[in-house]
Amino acid sequence: MTSDHGSSASRRALLAGSVGVAAATAMAASAGAASKHAAAPMMTSHSSGSTVTTTDGVQIFYKDWGSGQPIVFSHGWPLSADDWDPQMMFFLQHGYRVIAHDRRGHGRSTQTADGNDMDHYAADLAALTGHLNLKDAIHVGHSTGGGEVAHYIARHQERVAKGALISAVTPILLKSASNPEGTPREGFGPYRQQTAFNRPQFYIDVPSGPFYGFNRPGVKPIQGLIDNWWRQGMMGGVKAQVDCVKAFSETDFTEDLKKITVPVLVMHSKDDQVVPYADSGPKAAALLKNGTLKTYENYPHGMITTQADVINADLLAFFQS
Repeated sequence: MTSDHGSSASRRALLAGSVGVAAATAMAASAGAASKHAAAPMMTSHSSGSTVTTTDGVQIFYKDWGSGQPIVFSHGWPLSADDWDPQMMFFLQHGYRVIAHDRRGHGRSTQTADGNDMDHYAADLAALTGHLNLKDAIHVGHSTGGGEVAHYIARHQERVAKGALISAVTPILLKSASNPEGTPREGFGPYRQQTAFNRPQFYIDVPSGPFYGFNRPGVKPIQGLIDNWWRQGMMGGVKAQVDCVKAFSETDFTEDLKKITVPVLVMHSKDDQVVPYADSGPKAAALLKNGTLKTYENYPHGMITTQADVINADLLAFFQS
């Protein structure tokens, strides 16, 4: 069922035409090949209530609940740590320590004008895990957060027990000579333009349609999820969110995935309208030395919310294996 939240036919066509590949997932990343060779910034941190301040003055908001083995969650574009509420509550009740942060420029973290790239995202995550002195941690990333997790684990495996990449933008979304099945750069243009100049409406259109699959025949939109997606997106800084589109769509995580040796569960649905299954899940799992692919047939990109019961149970089984 398609949504009627005042979006025009042309806007609907825009959403469908751009394959949503970047839509509400997008990955934060340094731009293209240059990003791969850029040195990750050196970061230190100190605590200020529920924030960690990086060496370049960015305050990273985080939530840290419970005790036991830590699970660290990295969210998708353009959302916040709140997108992990169903997982935070579930795993807290199962005896884990659960931690989620707002990426720089998103949610309650500093609305940065600069540094909105994957190297900084991974370094910010390292500042948080270093401040909390996390060891034997499990890292879980959704969409853009999946790229962040891959970039982080490849650099800090000594702190990591396992990982999970859910509907992730890994290994790379952008079409190129080495990735002919990817999406052309112009396919991401509407996300930059609409985010920059039509954000309040665009952030209704995305969750009303491809993100949660509410544009599929017979699927009833859930207004609360749409409203909560809009709320999270509008909390963040527009400049950072526009920059993040370039980051998530152009970062190549191939070498990151090849370096990772810890067990990683790759979870992806064949009906993902934002990050196409064939371009991500199977390719990412094949690059990992110890990767396991879990495929779903008819779940949307935002399945961590709409199918939280299934996703949580599958994650728990992997963590306990």
